[in-house]
Amino acid sequence: MKFNLFMLPTIPASFEERERLRPIGRNKEKYQEMLDEIRTLAVMADEAGFDVLSTTEHHFHSEGFECSVAPLLLYADLAARTKNIKFAPLALVLPSWDPLRLAEEMAVLDHLTKGRLYSGFARGYQDRWTNVLGQHYHVTGAPMDGSAVDNHNRAVFEEVHKIVKMAWTQETIEYNSEYYSVPQPYKEGITRWPAHEWTRKYGAPGEVDENGVVRRICVVPAPYQDPHPPSFQPFSVSEKTIIYTAANEITPWILTSYPPDFVRLCETYQKVAAENGRQLGLGQGVGAFRSVHFGNTEQEAVDLMTRTNYEGFRIYFSGFGFWEAFRTPEDDAKYPRDPDNYVALPPEEWTVDRFRKVKYGLAGTVDQVLRDIEDLATIHQSQGGELEWFGWFFDQGFMDFDESRRQMETFAEKIIPRFT
Repeated sequence: MKFNLFMLPTIPASFEERERLRPIGRNKEKYQEMLDEIRTLAVMADEAGFDVLSTTEHHFHSEGFECSVAPLLLYADLAARTKNIKFAPLALVLPSWDPLRLAEEMAVLDHLTKGRLYSGFARGYQDRWTNVLGQHYHVTGAPMDGSAVDNHNRAVFEEVHKIVKMAWTQETIEYNSEYYSVPQPYKEGITRWPAHEWTRKYGAPGEVDENGVVRRICVVPAPYQDPHPPSFQPFSVSEKTIIYTAANEITPWILTSYPPDFVRLCETYQKVAAENGRQLGLGQGVGAFRSVHFGNTEQEAVDLMTRTNYEGFRIYFSGFGFWEAFRTPEDDAKYPRDPDNYVALPPEEWTVDRFRKVKYGLAGTVDQVLRDIEDLATIHQSQGGELEWFGWFFDQGFMDFDESRRQMETFAEKIIPRFT
């Protein structure tokens, strides 16, 4: 099993300090403190044997939570300080990007790190910034409800993803759709290119026609990895997303954690992958995403989880619908999933007990956490499979940094060696 250390990242502060220094996201000293923490944790993760370090992409977070505005720049810094660990944006929000600029920047980072890069793409769910940075596509945050707004977001996401892959895998490209054209203008081509003789002699064949008009674009450089960095997609809950990722050789990070539902989504992935020519064991090609907290006693660990990861979900992520990943069969009668009569889990259901019952929040002594991860890793073995990826949602910025180091050291010493 392979391991991914996931951070948001977050400016370290108590809730009281966060309020006193508002907007803490613009506080230079605290931002530097966050960078120092991330750099230290990255080096520790590299030495511990983590395979990947990942972060989100989010913008305008004045509150200091999810201050990950430029993950590719951050990875360039971290790669220079580490030796083996790879890096993965979880995820770059495609409807907010120009596809060719994204293809270029990721290819450059792939070269700078000599292949220590995964790609990770998502649709974007936060209106505050997706609406602003995605306005060139007239896209908004995805409400994930099957509405016209949601479907438009998905259509833009899939098209930008398609163009990025074209740029990585084809020597030259031309493309024309409702959202994007290469070249632009598409029909008449780019007529003002005085250096067309230079391009005709030294550039890619077909870039310019016999009249010196630019008809195709060559995106440089090609990625270091062949054909391109392997792909992740967070944080999967719906069967529709699992089907899309399986058909496109993307590893989904599955947030749904209730074991029977998690296995069902793994089975769907395995089935669709087989339909597309990939024969995989159950659990191969997918990642499980979990919160982990250690304590000298179970209660000590639960208390730590409650004031860090759980509190983040209760106060922040709950409004975006993430508690839907923590449903159980008992919920379906009270809160039906039927799209025509959909009832979300209400706030009284956002409990620490649910966090743990569905096996998302793994909190306890080392032996207790180890048993939970072993159960997850081997849940597929009766059907000839084994889980490929385990992702740890690490509470950088919410935990005292000395505690963060202790948690990391425990995971490195007691967990990773048992599975590698």
